[in-house]
Amino acid sequence: MFTITLPDGATKQFEEPLDGLAFAKSIAPSLGKKALALKVDGELTDLSLPLDRDATVEIVTANTPDGLEIMRHDCAHIMAEAVQELFPGTQVTIGPVIENGFFYDFARDEPFSSDDLETIENKMKEIVDRNEPIVREVWNRDEAIAHFLEIGEAYKAEIIGSIPAGEDVTLYRQGTWKDLCRGPHLPSTGKLGKAFKLTKLAGAYWRGDSNNPMLQRIYGTCWSTEAELQDYLTMIEEAEKRDHRRIGKEMDLFHFQEEAQGMVFWHEKGWTLYRTVETYLRRKLEKHDYGEVRTPQLVDRKLWELSGHWDKFREAMFVTEADERVLALKPMNCPCHIEIFKQGLKSYRDLPLRMAEFGSCHRYEPSGALHGIMRVRGFTQDDAHIFCTEDQITSETEAFCAILQEVYQDLGFNDIRIMFSDRPEVRVGDDAVWDQSEKALLDAVKATGLPYELTPGEGAFYGPKIEFHLRDAIGRSWQCGTLQVDFNLPSRLGATYIGEDGAKHVPVMLHRAILGSMERFLGILIEEHEGKFPLWLAPTQIMVCPITTEANVYAQEVVDAMKLSGLRADADLRNEKINYKVREHSLSKTPVILAVGKREAEDKTVSMRRLGSPDQTVSSLSDAVRELELEARHPDMR
Repeated sequence: MFTITLPDGATKQFEEPLDGLAFAKSIAPSLGKKALALKVDGELTDLSLPLDRDATVEIVTANTPDGLEIMRHDCAHIMAEAVQELFPGTQVTIGPVIENGFFYDFARDEPFSSDDLETIENKMKEIVDRNEPIVREVWNRDEAIAHFLEIGEAYKAEIIGSIPAGEDVTLYRQGTWKDLCRGPHLPSTGKLGKAFKLTKLAGAYWRGDSNNPMLQRIYGTCWSTEAELQDYLTMIEEAEKRDHRRIGKEMDLFHFQEEAQGMVFWHEKGWTLYRTVETYLRRKLEKHDYGEVRTPQLVDRKLWELSGHWDKFREAMFVTEADERVLALKPMNCPCHIEIFKQGLKSYRDLPLRMAEFGSCHRYEPSGALHGIMRVRGFTQDDAHIFCTEDQITSETEAFCAILQEVYQDLGFNDIRIMFSDRPEVRVGDDAVWDQSEKALLDAVKATGLPYELTPGEGAFYGPKIEFHLRDAIGRSWQCGTLQVDFNLPSRLGATYIGEDGAKHVPVMLHRAILGSMERFLGILIEEHEGKFPLWLAPTQIMVCPITTEANVYAQEVVDAMKLSGLRADADLRNEKINYKVREHSLSKTPVILAVGKREAEDKTVSMRRLGSPDQTVSSLSDAVRELELEARHPDMR
């Protein structure tokens, strides 16, 4: 006799072992049809595995996150089977689940084409229709290596060869096709359904090493229902329209080139956008009593060793040598801020001390991971560190959450989620310190009254954190702001202050950022607004377009009046038709176009057209300047 406990606390007792499918049917026959896998004491397992002991069991269905992940994993396997049926001699390597889908890397001499994707999709649907049973098999490691070598799967044999000798391995067979996998998997290919689509091709080095052969990667997406698939494809289509790389080129904001991989070449308009956001944020920081500092780019490895970053972060650091010393470009600003704090004697009366820096940092990102200005090697953090007492953590957290919400709303983001992350497996400091810091931060988050979600094990290596996720106009979620409580780093680097008792104490260090990486956030901002920025953010706010060359002098007069009021204005004096000019500047996302001709010059008026509107309004030049100057003020100056 053994007892199975369901997630709602209900129990069922059984005399004899039974598999997961029989258990699901014992609850409800309809559940047997919906069941994809089990979760036994928190571990996912195949439906075919027996239940024979007391356990807590959850039925995994397609409308659960676990169920969707299993479906995506199976979809990758079905794609690999389809590829090998269609293109004999192709080797499979790895095929993991990723956010919103999956990919599989293939070794094949001839390149796949975009046309092949539809052919592969159709073959995948055939395999689903065949409803092939998916069977778990346990193999001896050496026998599995020999088998895959025999059928020409050298990459798969290499993967199995990395498993310690003497261990068994699990293979999953669907029809006559098989693959190495831990599982779990669906009971059969027919359970997958057909809500999937192959999306793109890419190259990828074997094991991510550029010294290894180049493989071909096929990406796909998979969903529980056709409606969810169509919603996702619509979102992807909209995301492509908003791609910051395309818009950045159209608006002449930035570019990249091979001579400086992962580094942004900011053009005049792009740098204007950058400085506008930076200036806005700087004013916010000054208003909330942050002092701005600047720290060195190159720092001796000794500091990184003391801080713990050398051990935890060395592979991401750019290193050089000078004067027989090893120096590293800073990947983050925290240790340098502690070094400033340590200069001179600090008292409890000096706390909280808020130290901000638009800190230029460098981290090595693999070339395949680089993505426009959203994933770069050289970036700037809107970084700050608050040195405080433990008693001040709650009030500082509340103040930070308030300023962060102001900034996000000013920049057009209103849907914000907060995630609380506790200690990761790899960390510094003992458990007692982590207990203390986790409680302090969690109490502070609760004091804000803001809703939050738990993400266990995702904290920084030196302390727990809260992350702020923004949902954009098309439903994507972006992690931007963060607040981390650190009881470890100040102690490691010898930071102290004199307390009320006259003794030395180690300050608590709050690591905090609102935007995170300036470059990445600007990419998010470009995509959120589709380049159609509110007037205060737009790199070029006003374009004055004379209808005829006779109005060129007045057009320049209008530009001068706008600039005198602090507006970013320019004139298009080319000898082109007005409709051509309006269309071109609309495509470059200029928010306001002012058309002027002979009549406007005589009356001292302008014809104003707003981006996205076919209507025009006529007003006096002085009224237009006043209206636009008020609209273009930073939100905190209105």
